[in-house]
Amino acid sequence: MKNLRNKKFYLTLTTAALVSWGLVRLIDGDEWQKNIAPVHSTDYFSNGYTKFEMNELGRLNKKLIADKVSHYSDDDTTHSVNPVMIFYKEHSPPWVIKSETGILSADGNNLLLNGKAIVSRAQAEGVTELTINTSKLRVQLDTSYAETDEWAELMSPPNITTGIGMKLVFVSPIHLELLANVKGKYETN
Repeated sequence: MKNLRNKKFYLTLTTAALVSWGLVRLIDGDEWQKNIAPVHSTDYFSNGYTKFEMNELGRLNKKLIADKVSHYSDDDTTHSVNPVMIFYKEHSPPWVIKSETGILSADGNNLLLNGKAIVSRAQAEGVTELTINTSKLRVQLDTSYAETDEWAELMSPPNITTGIGMKLVFVSPIHLELLANVKGKYETN
């Protein structure tokens, strides 16, 4: 009889321990679930962001300025608000590309500019002023190449050319192509 009471005692004690262990795991599991970051959440950000990139000779090559930059760990993309990319070239004015928002790919090379995008280059000796207005601009940073499938307007005063779709290589030799529905207004002296 005493042996039976000891077995019941140990069985009750073991059951209580297992139930307690299960409740602790359940409660800790709920807390752990609450601490998991939601999918596509910011893991770091910066307001008033500026980044400089130098070439192999230590000269300024590229500069990025943005009102806000946010990085997302789930896809390793970097999102920016009002980004301005400046591409410096020796002996010519820099190319400036700005838009409302931008998304930089995980590889740090492909930049998708959303909203109104403006590509510009100032006038200098032997270089005409150029402004391109478009949207949904895709920029490959390593090759200095930009393209869009959207409407584009090229302004090189006093001339204006419009079209659908554009390809632009903004390093020597510079190549600019409008792909469809090209129309122009040109002034001659």
